[in-house]
Amino acid sequence: MSTLRPGDITDEMIQAMDTAKRQALQKDLRALAANIRADAEGRYDSAEPGWRAGVEWTLLWIENTAGPLTEGKP
Repeated sequence: MSTLRPGDITDEMIQAMDTAKRQALQKDLRALAANIRADAEGRYDSAEPGWRAGVEWTLLWIENTAGPLTEGKP
């Protein structure tokens, strides 16, 4: 296998790495949201006022962060 030199890394390679990173982060954020949602189930009834709203806000924030990571990206 030959060694890559700095000039050997193309713009397409850099773009592919960026896309892969974005997709991985998006997947991790959605997994985090699923874990939060699963942990919160059944706790709403006994929770302090505002707790449910906090969980829902957090889930919305995660989705709003995860969604745009790959929208419009090749």
